[in-house]
Amino acid sequence: MSFPSRIFSALFVLLVAGAATAQAPRRPNILVVLSDDHSRHHVGCFGNPDIRTPNLDRFAKQGMRFDRAYVTTPQCVPSRASIMTGRSPISIQMTRFSAPLPMDVRTYPELLRAQGYYTGVAGRNYHLDGAKLPDESKKVFDEFSLKTFAKRLDYVKTAGKRADMLGQYREFLKQVPKGSPFFLQLCFSDPHRPYDENAIKKPHDPAKLRLPPHFPDTAKVREDFARYYDEISRFDEDFAEVLRVLDELGLAENTIVLFMGDNGAAILRGKGTLYAFGLNVPLLVRWPGVVRADVLSSDLISGEDLAPTLLEAAGLNAPKEMTGRSFLKLLKGESFEPRSHVFAQRGAHGSGLPTQSAAFDLGRCVITKEHKLIYNALWQIPYWPVDFAGQPYWKELMAMNEAGKLSPEHSKMYFAPTRPMFELYDIKADPYELRNLIGQKETLAVERSLKTELQRWMILERDFVPLPVPPPGK
Repeated sequence: MSFPSRIFSALFVLLVAGAATAQAPRRPNILVVLSDDHSRHHVGCFGNPDIRTPNLDRFAKQGMRFDRAYVTTPQCVPSRASIMTGRSPISIQMTRFSAPLPMDVRTYPELLRAQGYYTGVAGRNYHLDGAKLPDESKKVFDEFSLKTFAKRLDYVKTAGKRADMLGQYREFLKQVPKGSPFFLQLCFSDPHRPYDENAIKKPHDPAKLRLPPHFPDTAKVREDFARYYDEISRFDEDFAEVLRVLDELGLAENTIVLFMGDNGAAILRGKGTLYAFGLNVPLLVRWPGVVRADVLSSDLISGEDLAPTLLEAAGLNAPKEMTGRSFLKLLKGESFEPRSHVFAQRGAHGSGLPTQSAAFDLGRCVITKEHKLIYNALWQIPYWPVDFAGQPYWKELMAMNEAGKLSPEHSKMYFAPTRPMFELYDIKADPYELRNLIGQKETLAVERSLKTELQRWMILERDFVPLPVPPPGK
């Protein structure tokens, strides 16, 4: 080949390579924002006219909102473990609240990091390096190097104050290497208890709030519920600042922003329970130019679906051990086969001894578009609230029950000495799950079907809880 021909060939190769590079899509940044103890029902864009969440509502119109998103457990530690790993808490040995995530269980940020993403967690504790521990446990953690997140990600910090949470967010963005995409899980404390008085300048008026039907209507119940709303509105202000910083740095157009509650609210029949307020959380996703604006999805989404979805959005395949299902096609408006079932579990909470159902309970549930089946394996243990047993309104309800002043329905709901082993609800006709249909002739086929599905899932997850379908002759 002559010298001019060699020059021409080299230039042609460079031009083709340059064109391919120019046409290759940039990998998106990924920002996951988690509120703490927040049920789907308590955001304006999901149809709540009482609560003030203008920034979340505006954000929802810029992307897709999901009204049937369920966490894998109504507790923060195992729920966040599922979000990070794309697997159930049972399969990764994270059903005990104070457990650290095993080092051999990979998180999806680690997979992103291996492909050049700058990765981090910031804000409120991410909860996966173990909970508050006595000295005896700390020694074990140190001896066997059970705290692992400093090795998994590039940036690992936690904060207790709102200003520090936002400060870490800005610090992280400044540290992202030039030209690298980033992943950050930014955690906020609101609306976790304790609820602050005057959390916002114009608090919600307790007298004007519409209470859910399973709430006894007392002044103290209303006051507590209003403070919960106030903390959500305060989070809404912080969320606006998160978005403002992205705009200021010119990052918004190429960043997937996913907002989600880590589990349901610490209110009646919420956190720690397998009812709607415990499992059904807000989920909003914005990805400019990819996710259509102002779209509502009623497809079933599990907390374990986030990991494979975000991996696929970054151009990566989810590892085979992930049981979550990517919903990227749904986000893109493409043909999508939705889930027929989602599953959830309830395990130990906190690090206390199993003296009541708040600290220790074993429950499982399966949810379809139409029905929910709850399996209370420890049905002999009465209900006890998570995180609010010391609140004035709960003490008042206890006193009212003792004095016979609570309605029979509420007395049975919260103070019965035992619970049913199984609960079945038609969640289309009965969204607050007030009428247990278990054992009724008209719903026996549904009951059998859901028990079979739950049993199949428990077997595949290698669950340690007794199976819900008894052996023949039992």
